[in-house]
This record gives sequence, structure tokens and C-alpha cells, in this order.
Amino acid sequence: MAMKLSTGEYFIREVGISLWRNNWMSFASIGTVAVSLFVAGVFLLLVLNMNRMATMLESQVQINVYLVDDATKSEQDDLKKKILDLPGVENAVYISRDDALKRFRERLGDQSYLLDALGDENPLPDSFEVTMKEPTLVQSTADTIADMSIVESAKYGQDVVEHLFDITRLMRLFGVVLMALLAGATLFIISNTIRLTVFARRKEIAIMKYVGATDWFIRWPFFLEGAVLGFIGGLIAAFALRSFYAATAAKIYGTLTFFPLLPQYPFMNYVAAGIILSGIVIGTIGSTISLKRFLEV
Repeated sequence: MAMKLSTGEYFIREVGISLWRNNWMSFASIGTVAVSLFVAGVFLLLVLNMNRMATMLESQVQINVYLVDDATKSEQDDLKKKILDLPGVENAVYISRDDALKRFRERLGDQSYLLDALGDENPLPDSFEVTMKEPTLVQSTADTIADMSIVESAKYGQDVVEHLFDITRLMRLFGVVLMALLAGATLFIISNTIRLTVFARRKEIAIMKYVGATDWFIRWPFFLEGAVLGFIGGLIAAFALRSFYAATAAKIYGTLTFFPLLPQYPFMNYVAAGIILSGIVIGTIGSTISLKRFLEV
């Protein structure tokens, strides 16, 4: 137990000495990890929030079914029954032309006076608002309804959602590529930082190898050094990312109260933990890459 404790103390002391001797390179490594993980985290937050927005928009997609002008009440009731019998349909709400005009007037707000030119005429048709339980069936359902009697047309906003999904897929791909490049750059900086330390101690490492020290005994201080560099950089990035997300959320909610952002808690706790863990992993991988050549004695 005493031997293990003294070995651990040796490893920790060696890490402290190495970080102090190479303070500028250590600072550069920590800064690179922090900046890289922060940028990667921003893209991760963007992609996750766009996915949430797309999911919410998809769940709110509805079909607007516009009726011919001479449809009777019984024909309308019969159409509603047929619509409700379709697979994936949740509800169908009848909107009279008068209610449609009233809604349109409210939507125009201060510009509602533009409708005064219509006089007593109402150009809007009677309609049904059809909500779906299965958004993936919207297009086929709209096509089926459009072919029913007394239906003038059936419109839906699926195009908007599809464009949003296209943008989300592009952002996800771009985010993954960027995170991979940033991870590569961080690995390069950390591995070179530790390589300088290893190079400066190459004779010491060779002697330790000759007297019987195992590769793992030699490797552990450098392994821990990389982990410490990655941990500190990840910690800085996590704190910066939490502050950035809080400020961004406050700014957005100040103007768009109902914008569907992911809630900060516990979401940001998971993101922060992932960022810190990523920093440790990148740091340890960087140290492993650096040591490989020098252990071949």
C-alpha cells in the first residue's frame, strides 16, 4: 500500500514538474482544447436545437382542406366522417368562411383595414383543419383528401418542414466535420506538447527502460499530463459554453417567448459533462501518440 502511495505521489509530482517546465506549451494546449471544444459545443447546441424545432414543427403540421362554394351541410358532415376514417388522422375541425375571414383580420392586426375594400364580400372558402397523429402520412393523406367530393384543394406546410430538415442535415454534417477537424488540431497540439517533454527526458526514459521499468510505469506521468491538459481545457470550454447558452437563451426569449429552445437544465449539465470528458479523452490520446516512438528502446 505504501509502495502504491509513493508511486502515485511520484506520478503526480512528475506531472506538476512537466507542466511547470513547459508552461507556455501547456498554456497553448489548454487554450487549443478550450477553443476547439467550445466551437464544437456551439455547433452541437445548434444542431440539437434545430432538431427539436424540426420535431415540433413536424408534430404541428396540419392539412387545410378547402371546400367548393356550393357544398351542403350534409356533404360537409359526410366529408368530415371520411377524413376522420383515414389512417393517421387525429382530428378535423370545420372552419366556416366567416370564421376564416375573422381569423385573417386578426392576423393582419394594424393592417386589417385592407380588408375593408372587400365590403360585404368574403372570398375565403369553408374549410377543414386536419391534424395528424402520424406526420409522415401528411402527403399521402392530403392527396387522398384532394380527390374527395366537394374538396377544392388540400394544402399542407410540409415543404417548410422538409427544408428545415435539409438545413438540419447539412448543419449536422458540417458540425461533425468541423468537430473532427478541431479534435485533430487539438490532438496535434497536445501530442507535440508532450513530445517536447518526452524528448527532453529521452535519456532518463532510456535509462529507466534499461533498469527494468515497465512501459506503463514510464507512460503514466505523461498519460496523466495529457489528461490534466484536456480536463482543464474541457472545464474552461464547459463553463464558457454554459454562459454562452444562458446569454443566448435570455436574448432569444426576450424577443421570441415561445421559441422552442432546449431547456438549460439538465440539458447543459449533460453537455458540460460530455465536453469535459471529451477533453480528457483527447488529452490522453495525444499523450499516447507522443510516447509510442520513445518507448521503443
